Amino acid sequence: MKALYRIAFFLLLLSFPLATLAQKQKSKAQLQKEKKENLNRIKEANRILQQTKVQKQASIGQLNAIKEKITVQKGVINNISKEINYIQSDVKETEGKVTALQNDLDKLKKEYAAMVYAASKTANSYNKLMFVFASDSFNQLVMRLRYLQQYSEGRKKQVAQINKTQAVLTGQLNLLESKKKQKQGLLNKQLVENKNLQGLKTQQDSVVSKLSKQEQNLKQEVAQRQQSVKKLDKLIADIVREEIARAAREARAAGKASSAGAGKVTLTPETALISSSFAGNKGHLSWPVERGFISQGFGRHNHPVLKGVVTENRGIDIQTTQGATARAIFEGKVLTVASVPGMNNIVMVQHGEYFTVYAKLKTVSVSPGQTLKLKDVIGTVYTDPDGTTELQFQVWKNSSNLNPSTWLLNK
Repeated sequence: MKALYRIAFFLLLLSFPLATLAQKQKSKAQLQKEKKENLNRIKEANRILQQTKVQKQASIGQLNAIKEKITVQKGVINNISKEINYIQSDVKETEGKVTALQNDLDKLKKEYAAMVYAASKTANSYNKLMFVFASDSFNQLVMRLRYLQQYSEGRKKQVAQINKTQAVLTGQLNLLESKKKQKQGLLNKQLVENKNLQGLKTQQDSVVSKLSKQEQNLKQEVAQRQQSVKKLDKLIADIVREEIARAAREARAAGKASSAGAGKVTLTPETALISSSFAGNKGHLSWPVERGFISQGFGRHNHPVLKGVVTENRGIDIQTTQGATARAIFEGKVLTVASVPGMNNIVMVQHGEYFTVYAKLKTVSVSPGQTLKLKDVIGTVYTDPDGTTELQFQVWKNSSNLNPSTWLLNK
């Protein structure tokens, strides 16, 4: 009978929603989400890469798109590895259940065999009657009748329990077989994705090799970019300085004492609210383009091809598709529309004491003083002769340059 209790307990465990099972399901759901995001990123990178190949000449934009595909491809492989680990965990868990069920089934069958053997000694009706009427008293007769009835019912329950356990065991064996097939399918897929990754790395090496033969052109591009960055830095610094001075003058004219420190924008109650809201949304701000990837991050970077050459980025470069529109990442007021050689058209938007800068625009759809809402179109992103469409995006707080990646929503 002990086996009966173990089986009942085991069946209860199979149907009970354990916390670890819920956690595992949550993790699997996260894996599915990551898989979907990776597929979307691969599609975007493919679309962008195809546009950079139109000129049939190697370019930094083409190299960046391949690097993005490699990054995503590694994510795909890592995602598959996690899936395999989860399935392997499921396989081990199911194997444990199968072993326990088989052991308990064997014990149930042995117990049933013992009951059948015992029953065989009193198999005929005469022996049963003799057993009943040999009672010393009426109470003993009743007890013996009850015993025979319970014994018969016990055998029926034992048979039912054996059938139930056998059905559960069959289900677990089928599940185990399914899990093993699923694991093998993922292992095959992982091999394919690893081959794809090697193909991308070969493609990357080929583009780097071609670009290395354009060293002089690349050095000129770097020098021109550095000049453009300096001009843009000066433009932004001048605009911020003018805005700080203007806000201070208006505060004095209104007879209000400035609560802002030196080098900070004097805020009105309205602009203070916008500024506070902007700061409160750090890490959750919308992207300035609908789709794309960060082709160069904030700060200093080694040139992807030229050895010993370091470039500095005041913002982030976001490579996107041809014809893409730049859009406001938050409500604000257009402070300036300007043009800088090498950076094309520039739009600067104020959000209280914060400023966002959208550079490398082909066309501009806004004008100074205009109030913008979230995702309002600012202009179209410029596509260079190599087929690279790239937006330069910056975030400032007063005169301090900030890393835009920490402000935007993770993709």
